[in-house]
Amino acid sequence: MVGHLRIETTRGRRVERFGARVCRAIGARGPLCVGIDPHPALLAAWGLADDVAGLARFSETVVEALGARVAAVKPQSAFYERFGSRGVAVLESTIRQLREAGALVVLDVKRGDIGSTAAAYAAAYLGPGAPFDADAITASPYLGVGALRPMIESAVANGRGVFVLARTSNPEGASLQRAVLADGRSVAQSIVDEISQVNAGVGPLGDVGVVVGATAGGGAVSVTDVNGPVLVPGLGAQGGRPDDLVALFGADTPTVLASYSRQVLGHGPSVSGLRDAAGRVNDSCAQVLKINC
Repeated sequence: MVGHLRIETTRGRRVERFGARVCRAIGARGPLCVGIDPHPALLAAWGLADDVAGLARFSETVVEALGARVAAVKPQSAFYERFGSRGVAVLESTIRQLREAGALVVLDVKRGDIGSTAAAYAAAYLGPGAPFDADAITASPYLGVGALRPMIESAVANGRGVFVLARTSNPEGASLQRAVLADGRSVAQSIVDEISQVNAGVGPLGDVGVVVGATAGGGAVSVTDVNGPVLVPGLGAQGGRPDDLVALFGADTPTVLASYSRQVLGHGPSVSGLRDAAGRVNDSCAQVLKINC
């Protein structure tokens, strides 16, 4: 187990916790998190070349349209990394611009390793002066939740967050995530329960969240006691609807960042089109969700 982590400081300076910043962002802008997945087909649909220049133009448009309007943006690192160092440079710039515009940046990297390697990932994404200066990252717990300790400790110390994969929507994950342990819990539930211990007693909201797909269906997990933000991908083009959030979590929904990608990005490259699409899904999610912090 990771165990309960106490709040730390950075260079003797008390930092605002990530959980508090999530609450503030959702309260001010609503629960929408827009996933940025600039795959070749999307760039082509925007009339952009599948190259670094097209990637940069795409990212600049997203920043202009949504950076000052939505609570969070979730860039998928792989779609930048595929262009090598120049694509990574675009990603670094995009993260900086989004944060300057006031959006929380959840970098979708799904990192997970042990020991010094996990600590190196923490330095890259979550430490002071990190080159990828994101507000939070996604992480894979399948080397053991305890192996994520360096990332979680760095996040807590620096006002950042970690979203740990628990129950994903992809069919390949079901056999592992729904597997039942000796105590009767699913693997996914055991992950959520460990994160609940990390967040215990932290207010207004813990810094470590979980990822639960909107289309996880049967075998989803209980997040009643997680006391952290829940990132919910799979909404929109992947089939998830706002009403599914209540079906997943019950009437007392947790603090959710509802993640849409294609249903919003499909309205680009028009800035007004992106803003209108984001506004519609944001309002739809806000109608069924509560801010529980």
